[in-house]
Amino acid sequence: MSKLEALLWDVDGTLADTERDGHRVAFNHAFEQAGLDWQWDIGLYGKLLKVTGGKERIRYYLDEFNRDWPRPSDLEGFIAALHKEKSQIYGDLMAQGGIPLRSGVLRLIREAATSGIRLAIATTTTPANVDALLEQYFGSEGRKLFEVIAAGDVVANKKPAPDIYQWAIERLKLPASACVALEDSQNGMRSALSAGIETVVITLNDYTSHEDFTGAALVVDQLGEPENPCQVIKGDVDAIELVDVGLLKQLHGVS
Repeated sequence: MSKLEALLWDVDGTLADTERDGHRVAFNHAFEQAGLDWQWDIGLYGKLLKVTGGKERIRYYLDEFNRDWPRPSDLEGFIAALHKEKSQIYGDLMAQGGIPLRSGVLRLIREAATSGIRLAIATTTTPANVDALLEQYFGSEGRKLFEVIAAGDVVANKKPAPDIYQWAIERLKLPASACVALEDSQNGMRSALSAGIETVVITLNDYTSHEDFTGAALVVDQLGEPENPCQVIKGDVDAIELVDVGLLKQLHGVS
């Protein structure tokens, strides 16, 4: 078994709870600005999260929940323009600083970096959205912390396909067996596992708590802080309060 050399992070729902109070809100603002009467409430958005990727999510919404809406002649162009506007709105929302990092994320990132473990991002969100998040939470340090950023349309197939993880691993020039993935969804877990990453850690959120995480090495409610310990949902580990580098090395060694 290779030693642990890199942590690959999902973004939305993993680094921060950006789905409900970030992307969903930005979509609704974009719809309003486009003169559309669409409104994605919290419940509907949970159903739409079955599909990864913002443009794909709009298309899925039309196909499954708004079939009677008259399609423009250039539907793909319409969706692309709508999604571009949504991404701009999302960036503005992130700049306002209203969505904090999830518990334990900053601690683990800094601990890993100090320990010489490399960091990468593997996400279906756009590069612009990743840049907005990194700038908000890490400032100019963000691009230095994360050596590889695999985002958006750099690959043809989005999660649960393995492409985005494979792209990141190739650029890290590491075997998949040297990596641990941190995810929040079944689609993300399946993507990482299919790419050959054997150790996947899941941090649940409101949208993914019902999903099947068979195959994950560990499922917790959060990564945890000393004053706010995590709760283990699934995993063959002793009583823990934090997901730290030592625990990740332990999980990686037995996967």
